[in-house]
Amino acid sequence: MSTPADPSVMSLDDHPLNLPTGQDAPSAGHGEDERLLANLALALVDNPRATLQELAQAVGVSRATLYRFSRTREELIDRLMQHATGCLQRAMEEARLDEGPAREALTRFVQGQLEQRELAAFLVYHWQPETIQDERGRTSCDAFLEALDAFILRGQREGVFRIDIAAQAQTEALMALLTGIVDAERRGRVARVGVPAMVEALFLKGCAG
Repeated sequence: MSTPADPSVMSLDDHPLNLPTGQDAPSAGHGEDERLLANLALALVDNPRATLQELAQAVGVSRATLYRFSRTREELIDRLMQHATGCLQRAMEEARLDEGPAREALTRFVQGQLEQRELAAFLVYHWQPETIQDERGRTSCDAFLEALDAFILRGQREGVFRIDIAAQAQTEALMALLTGIVDAERRGRVARVGVPAMVEALFLKGCAG
């Protein structure tokens, strides 16, 4: 006699993430897929040594679903890495950094990046650029930083960002601020309310009184 299925756990056939191993992760715009991937990313942040079975339980899917999606932890981390970098890249593109006043574009950029806070938190703990072997990963990272460098340069010409600090240094400072605040928020040290405005204020004015 078969054991009745737990209605609180998605079956293999019901979940849209039934991709054969080796295929790309689902693209942005699929709400259910996006939520599961974000939950998996956060589960790996909260429990970096979790097994696939523990991760499946943490996000509320069957073990079979997760095994069909990624058969090893390494494969899951790689897939989430590609998904996370892709989502952050799309958020940057949607911020339209080359349009309108640089100050307004900064607001769009910060808000867009923070909307991907679970994936950003995942990258904080799992991103290791010195060990990246995949050419797509290196290219994506370089393109992201170069686009942000160009935006900072535009802001410097408009008088929005200071000109005595190199654009590349300001790019790194902005990303460090974003990832640091995301991690602090996850750990309960920073309240979620008002985070975008706080990031902008810290980036533009620092902590000077």
